[in-house]
Amino acid sequence: MIKFDTDKFIQTTLGELVSKEKKSIISGPFGSNVGKKFFKEEGIPLIRGNNLSKGEEKFKDDGFVFLTREKADELNCYAIKNDLIFTAVGTIGQVGIIDEKLKYDEYVISNKQLRARFDNSKITPLFAYYWFSSYWVQKLILQRNVGSTVPLINLSVLKGLPITLPKSIETQKSIVEVLENISLKIEVNNKINQELEAMAKTLYDYWFVQFDFPFDFAQGKLDVNGKPYKSSGGKMVFNEVLKREIPEGWAVKELECCADFKNGKGMKKDLLDDNGEFPVFGSNGIVGKTNKLLFDSPVIAIGRVGANYGEIHYSIDSCWITDNAVTSQPIKNEYLWWLLLALKGINYSSIAGGSAQPLITQGKLKALNFAIPSNDSFQNFHQIINPIYLKINNVLKQNQKLSELRDWLLPMLMNGQVSVAHSHADENLGEVEQELGMVAEDGEIYKSKI
Repeated sequence: MIKFDTDKFIQTTLGELVSKEKKSIISGPFGSNVGKKFFKEEGIPLIRGNNLSKGEEKFKDDGFVFLTREKADELNCYAIKNDLIFTAVGTIGQVGIIDEKLKYDEYVISNKQLRARFDNSKITPLFAYYWFSSYWVQKLILQRNVGSTVPLINLSVLKGLPITLPKSIETQKSIVEVLENISLKIEVNNKINQELEAMAKTLYDYWFVQFDFPFDFAQGKLDVNGKPYKSSGGKMVFNEVLKREIPEGWAVKELECCADFKNGKGMKKDLLDDNGEFPVFGSNGIVGKTNKLLFDSPVIAIGRVGANYGEIHYSIDSCWITDNAVTSQPIKNEYLWWLLLALKGINYSSIAGGSAQPLITQGKLKALNFAIPSNDSFQNFHQIINPIYLKINNVLKQNQKLSELRDWLLPMLMNGQVSVAHSHADENLGEVEQELGMVAEDGEIYKSKI
């Protein structure tokens, strides 16, 4: 057990840190009191599960439905600045914080959430957020699940969550500053990747949706320095399968001609290992690590069931993919990024089956028809797009390391093993800042090429 200085640090629970005001810690309203019939297009925003995450974002400030002021007052389940929101039913372990950067001054929590309001003389709200959104508290919440068929935590579980914290508010604020610097760099990385992804999608749309791939009309072949094919008068022919015009010479084939499909494989909890070598992908992204290997080459995961059906994730490196995703591996390497972007462009609601919840099958994916050019087009596309996705992948790895650094720092800072003034974070953050500058410059280079 880690020892800590009891003169400077305390061990307590969430319930001992909430404010003394009435309703400082509450559960959401009964479901029948906040159903669809009450939703409006404007008013007081209602927080739902899609607004929270497991430490990836402090709060997703969009995708709301709204309630009237009268209905919000009736429910009296408000969340305001510095409140923490916890998922109570379903994806337990999700946490969000209402901060001053958000669009609205007040929100209402849904029937599947809990809200905590803290005593600011005891704990800095952001400190509370970083502690309760940490991976070890997420694991603890899962262990304290009191649901039978659906994961569930209640107010009793929430109040009993343990926390170690400095007695000094100033020390808490200093720790938060270090963690905020790391989070800021993760946010910058995410913005860079969003820009790179947008450039990749734009290039894909030009070539394979709008059919304005660069073409040398004199030589009659694709040329990266050529003119845009369709808008320059390139010959188009109507295709009965797609019910649209496609470039002359292109074929229409099912998606299985470019990729192998199969389901992922279930993984027992005892095979998950926080120190494992390989990431484990589920339908909503990386869900853990393991030392077991399922795929040793680039693979794409498509969420196949439930709320995350149709979500797309990929790994260039070796990994494991669970059985709540369909996997897709390109038959040829140069198909990889075309395949990824093609999958991202699918309207999955049009192919989803299932009675109780949406379900995507291999068969439905394999049978999708696409306009397919010659292999030369795929090769040229791959040569341009590959450096972009390699950079995206590197940035994702940076973010993973930054998250690990943040998770490592927090307990060390909590118990005084690392001081804020002399923590190892300073050197690491300097290196990261330099790398981020390089990524930003590369982003501008890619933009100028496209």
